[in-house]
Amino acid sequence: MQYNSLTADEGTPVADDITDKDAAGTIAFAYEMGVLKRLRRAGWWHAGVRDPESVAEHSLRVAQLAALIAAEEGADPARAAYLGMWHDSQETRIGDIPHSARPYVEVASNERITEDQVAGLPDNAAKSIREAVTEYEAQDSLEARCAKDADRLECLMQAVEYREYGYTRVDGWIESSRAKIQTPFGKRLAEAALSVSPLAWRNR
Repeated sequence: MQYNSLTADEGTPVADDITDKDAAGTIAFAYEMGVLKRLRRAGWWHAGVRDPESVAEHSLRVAQLAALIAAEEGADPARAAYLGMWHDSQETRIGDIPHSARPYVEVASNERITEDQVAGLPDNAAKSIREAVTEYEAQDSLEARCAKDADRLECLMQAVEYREYGYTRVDGWIESSRAKIQTPFGKRLAEAALSVSPLAWRNR
């Protein structure tokens, strides 16, 4: 593969000839997903958190919690984790929009955004992500409900952690997340998260 000089608008090299378009499209998509490592969860700024966690950091623990909830609920842990992993991937295009802003902005559906994001992927990879996002948004499967509960639980846990760090205006995040959790094990985890110290693992 040979590269031209940098483009004026983006400052990135342009490929003269890419013979493996599937691989190139997959890598381009992976670079886009890298934006999630730098994209901050914007709602926490309202609570005074100057440097909140990234969307990627949030999504990792969502996927982990989704697997754990699914294992206890009799669902497929791997599938639930996969749904959780992609649940906020659309934010590379639209950013993390706080709930307070959503009444004022019109945003394309996550399914529509995902369709555009995966356009350069090979067919099977694109289909896998499209189906995962559609399943998560529809909330018709137990795995999707486990992943959604994991999203809420992760938010609750993050609020508890920020409260431990001295941020005092996070109760709204805790209570709203707690109220929306649906699965039995997810509810149990939410109650435990409110009583177990974020550093309890150090004493085991």
